[in-house]
Amino acid sequence: MTILRIATRQSALALWQAEHVAARLRAAHPGLIVELLPMTTRGDRILDRPLAQIGGKGLFLKELEVALAERRADIAVHSYKDMPMELEPGFDIGAVLERADAADGFVSTRYTRIDELPQGARVGTSSLRRQAQLRALRPDLDLADLRGNVNTRLAKLDAGDYAAIVLACAGLERLGLGARIRSRLSAPHWLPAAAQGAIAIELRTGDERTAALVAPLHDEATARCTAAERAMTRHLQGSCEVPIAAYCVEAESGLHLYGLVGDATSGRLIRTSASAAFDTEPAALGRDVAESLLALGAGALLAP
Repeated sequence: MTILRIATRQSALALWQAEHVAARLRAAHPGLIVELLPMTTRGDRILDRPLAQIGGKGLFLKELEVALAERRADIAVHSYKDMPMELEPGFDIGAVLERADAADGFVSTRYTRIDELPQGARVGTSSLRRQAQLRALRPDLDLADLRGNVNTRLAKLDAGDYAAIVLACAGLERLGLGARIRSRLSAPHWLPAAAQGAIAIELRTGDERTAALVAPLHDEATARCTAAERAMTRHLQGSCEVPIAAYCVEAESGLHLYGLVGDATSGRLIRTSASAAFDTEPAALGRDVAESLLALGAGALLAP
């Protein structure tokens, strides 16, 4: 009897993603027993400070990776956008699932679009990437920090703490909350975080048995696009402390990658994009777009 254990955060969205992976695995391997190991991470516990101040998105992974290393779990399921650009030694990405909606969603109880917000309206988001793009569109807005899981953020909006908030469409739709999206903030005018909307499965390096089990869940098209996005971000040495956005799409001729570096204080945005044939290594496209952004002056915005 084969048993596979999934380490996951305890938030509603993380549990949905883990259950989704579990269901896919059971369908791919009849008779496989899949169990969940829900855990609370440091990133879940510290909610009174922005992620950029406490160590970044990697805080959501550490406890899960310890469970993998100690063999209490065989895989960990993550929102791919929350994973560091460089994994800790001893861990690999075993599969990237087909991407859901990569766009951000404008969420409000009163307003339909950003341009409808009154002068000086308070908008909640902790993402510097979102803050930079909001500042570019509406310099007058009062951008305020907003942490917590999806339901916590929606509760603060509903309580009147904010005129609007910005959340990932994929997360809202996965939780059955797609009706809360008033408008989609879509590429190329608004860019998401690298790999937003994709789910990644992490496993121990060299664990061939587990790698074979998760292989049927891998989506090559999503893997190509997210590889280009993450390579761009990695080349810029990006983290959640820097407003970097990337979005890659497949066209008939190959891959097209949009990149952005911004300043959350001034709202200055530097944008560029490039295309590459399908036989081009996605990482090479990512590096090319990163170099173009640097040539346009992005280095000044990336400096600490």
